[in-house]
Amino acid sequence: MKNKSCCSPMPLLPGTNRHGFLLCLCVAACLLACVPRAVAGGDAPAWMHALVNSSLPSYDEKTDAVLLYSETNVTVISADEIGTRVRKAFKILRPEGRNRSMVWVNLNSQKKIKSLHGWCIPEHGKDFEVREKDSVEMSPPAVRGFELAVDVKAKVLQIPAPEPGNIIGFEYETVEKPFFLQDVWAFQAGDPVREGRYFLRLPAGWEYKATWLNYPETNPIQTGSNEWQWTVKNVNWLRREPDMPPFAGVQGQMIVSFIPPGGPSLNGFVNWDVMGKWYSQLISGRVEASPEIKQEVANLTGSKTIVLQKMQAIASFVQRDIRYVAIELGIGGFQPHPAPEVFSHRYGDCKDKATLVRSMLREIGIDSYHVLIYSERGAISAQTPPYNGFNHAILAIKLPDAVSDPSLVAILAHPKLGRILFFDPTDDLTPFGQIRGALQANYGLLVTPDGGELLELPQQPTAMNSVQRTARLTLDHSGMLKGEVKELRLGHHASVERHRLLSGTRDADRIKPIEDLLGISLPSFKITRATLVNLQQTELPFGFNYSFESPNYAKSAGNLLLVRPRVLGIKGSGILETKEPRRFPIEFVEPSRDTDTFEITIPAGYAVDDIPPPVDIDFSFASYHSKTVVNGNTVDYTRTFELKELTVPVDKAEQLRKFYRIIAGDERSTVVLKPAP
Repeated sequence: MKNKSCCSPMPLLPGTNRHGFLLCLCVAACLLACVPRAVAGGDAPAWMHALVNSSLPSYDEKTDAVLLYSETNVTVISADEIGTRVRKAFKILRPEGRNRSMVWVNLNSQKKIKSLHGWCIPEHGKDFEVREKDSVEMSPPAVRGFELAVDVKAKVLQIPAPEPGNIIGFEYETVEKPFFLQDVWAFQAGDPVREGRYFLRLPAGWEYKATWLNYPETNPIQTGSNEWQWTVKNVNWLRREPDMPPFAGVQGQMIVSFIPPGGPSLNGFVNWDVMGKWYSQLISGRVEASPEIKQEVANLTGSKTIVLQKMQAIASFVQRDIRYVAIELGIGGFQPHPAPEVFSHRYGDCKDKATLVRSMLREIGIDSYHVLIYSERGAISAQTPPYNGFNHAILAIKLPDAVSDPSLVAILAHPKLGRILFFDPTDDLTPFGQIRGALQANYGLLVTPDGGELLELPQQPTAMNSVQRTARLTLDHSGMLKGEVKELRLGHHASVERHRLLSGTRDADRIKPIEDLLGISLPSFKITRATLVNLQQTELPFGFNYSFESPNYAKSAGNLLLVRPRVLGIKGSGILETKEPRRFPIEFVEPSRDTDTFEITIPAGYAVDDIPPPVDIDFSFASYHSKTVVNGNTVDYTRTFELKELTVPVDKAEQLRKFYRIIAGDERSTVVLKPAP
């Protein structure tokens, strides 16, 4: 919905967002070489000096800075103008906290900066001051694979002397012509907060609706006529954990809707239905087909008699022939371009592509609807209050009764619309009828002409995302293991490798995934042959076929040989092996069911003396089964690893830790070979 960082089928790191991803890249590169000239002796304001002697609790060695004070003042002047003043002051605790001295303020065609100041109160010596004239204005940098034209910029100010023990503070004021009569106070982030305040001033006759997310609700204090103040104290900081939900889904926030006299406006988002009606207005009339679109649909579908084939042809055309380019100026960050423009230009972003697919499907008599969604699961839940928390757009296609096929699995039975199929026009690596893992069991806003509805998208069967690995191997007297391996990949496992390989520019890149797998599995190896299967045919399973040799795979122990029957692949994980207790749920990419079958022929003159016991462990969220059997002169090892649930709550983290430990033990187990009698 915003840019390709949101729409790409390859997920970003947790917590990545539009501004953080685009602007922080250039901040680090430019500001280190652009230090403003500080004015020594420019006294910091009284509100900062009042913090100098603040008593602080003891923080651990991972705390780089503490946010001593944060203040956000929002003044709603009218439905067309909102003023905001922000104050923040950090105390730097460790050298790693120096980057708190970089202040950046977003601006665009709707938002202007009225003032910007920064100060440093050293632990010893005179204050330093920097002003708006010392700031640098930046646009998003060019990033490979991202084609953007946006009006978002930032003014960036670097405050000097951010040394441990010093206090860094800043203040800025903005005035904005808002797209939404709503504000989000995200008071919890990467540093502990000693005190945070939010002030709201409304015109006479206006009201507000405040909803708290991921934090206990705090009641406001009325400070004047139609003026309120909220305060939070001693807020814990958010530490990143492996496989955690996006920051947007775990950070403490207060979401405030501004309600003018006469009742909520459509852009106030007091409920999901209202937000859907607001977006429905933005897309109204934009799906109308031009004569050129009608002709293209006729060309694509004219020779096809089956409705599903017609749908697949349209979907493939938009996925592959409409290039991803985001032109997001003003309201264009939210409103799609008309379908005829997208078609004639042959480019568009996620919401543009969704609009074009809708237009083309209408020409074959099929209705569809925009779905607004966050590109990572966990940012939006059933409990999330209505707000502009989405960054991507996909489609819900109303399936005709006659359309039924096993390939269509991303289906939800809607009480009014019937069967709806979810489809992402930007994801050309996922076959039509499926959705990638980050969208499964995720929440999206279904937008219809009647309004909006928050829906949970379907979770696909585990068999739709799998690695099926089969190997026939031979062990010789020296301990060398060699043989052939065949792998078939479906779902996320297939799309990740296709993305990786199609992005490569050298022949050597084609065997890099095989090298990576062998590298983590074997002490040494040599690839003797490698081929790819169905690299370009995304509707078919993707595969690797390869042969390898691994010297000294078996280890000698006197006259015995120790052989690990689990030859390739690691399913165990140490993400929960930490001193600190887990704070956030564990998010898996996609449900999966992986199988390994390894047949190892042992060298002549040896017999099997001992084999590992079978492993059978089954939790609600995952299961693992392995078995080693002897058949004459071969050792057969089989295992199945299944992820059944995509989210493991914190109260089941200890079960998951046990699960991974059992798997790790099985993966290290060995078969003992002894000289035959």
